[in-house]
Amino acid sequence: MSAIPSPGPPNRAQEFEALYQHHSREVWSLAYARWMNADTALDITQEAFLRLWREWEKGERILNPRAWLLRVARNLAEDFAKSSFRRNGTHPPQTMNGVQAHEPQPLETLEREETFAHLRKEMEQLAPADREILTLRYALDYTTGEIADIIGKEESAVHMRLSRARQRLANRLRATDVGGLS
Repeated sequence: MSAIPSPGPPNRAQEFEALYQHHSREVWSLAYARWMNADTALDITQEAFLRLWREWEKGERILNPRAWLLRVARNLAEDFAKSSFRRNGTHPPQTMNGVQAHEPQPLETLEREETFAHLRKEMEQLAPADREILTLRYALDYTTGEIADIIGKEESAVHMRLSRARQRLANRLRATDVGGLS
């Protein structure tokens, strides 16, 4: 998203560009965790930022644009689920290629790459809600408080969902002996 929509105060356009540069990867990752599709995630990301711009044009004051964008992206991903199912039925999820932690990873050994390939395969078998919460916590390194704000749940519910998602993933990994967990 290189072009900024319609005119506004120059500082508003710069602020928007800075927000996009700083948060677009997070927004994209959240949508990608739900759909496992880079193009869909990009569409959702662009729509979330477009909605932010429109809110600003209406004079709305958004105190925490990052949280607002993540909430809007999550809602858009859910809305897409409803409309996509009606249009196309269901599609198997793709791998999690491209979702990375904030910090660049060091060069990995062949064994570690193989383990991550198996992990991605098992992640794609998890329910979208499990993929989402695990991605928010471990790929994006959000605290449970931040996750609670994003998904609109109590922090205690986030702890429970994380625990259950981790357990389901661990069970899958044990069943396939990924990472020597059996």
